[in-house]
Amino acid sequence: MPKLVLKFENAVLREVPVGAKEVSIGRSPDNGLVIDNPAISHYHARVFNEEGRLMLEDFGSLNGTFVNGQRVKMVTLKAGDSVAIGKHTIVVSDSRDLDGFASGNGGTRPAAPKINETVMLDTKERREFLQKVAAVGESSQVAPARLKVPTIVVRKGKTNQREYSLNDKLTVVGKSAMATVKLRGWFAPRVAVQINRRDDHSYYIGAADKVPTVNGVPIAHPTKLSSGDVIAVAGIELEFVYRD
Repeated sequence: MPKLVLKFENAVLREVPVGAKEVSIGRSPDNGLVIDNPAISHYHARVFNEEGRLMLEDFGSLNGTFVNGQRVKMVTLKAGDSVAIGKHTIVVSDSRDLDGFASGNGGTRPAAPKINETVMLDTKERREFLQKVAAVGESSQVAPARLKVPTIVVRKGKTNQREYSLNDKLTVVGKSAMATVKLRGWFAPRVAVQINRRDDHSYYIGAADKVPTVNGVPIAHPTKLSSGDVIAVAGIELEFVYRD
């Protein structure tokens, strides 16, 4: 069974096996492999098995994921590959490689922590996608333009910036400290709306302190967003799009 060996400089911090379920990587404590570093996104990347191949997918993180020195969006992994995330390194190993590594240092391998993994979705689209990757070659990576980055574009209103990449599972619109899209103004709500990324990487918007409209229609329940949808709430207009 392949394993992910998390290292900082020369120290081995953690070992996580990758079985039938995916291992998510990020700063949030509910990831399978938690890396507590400000350079890491809350939900940064994931490693999963698909059609007998070990795959890595970056979730559109701000600082990126690098495999053997090359920034990737999605790539096939093999034993010996080095994944750089922030200042940490994840070495891909199978059980035999790891046993040799441990004995060579004359020590006992640290026990693998309890893993909180997310069930991998087996969709027709992903299976077809992986077949295309396999046809190109074992170490091929997806061109960045093929994986779109979900983005909020501010069309109207006062916010702290004009565009926001949706890198985390939860995106808050408001003036609270936890907000990603920060509203300005005395009467701006603390949490106007929330946008959630689901396990299939679709995005749903839901009301909080305010009831938003999507394309002019008020929403009372969580509503799936499509590229080009216009959200109006608390005096601002936001457009949900996918960037190359």
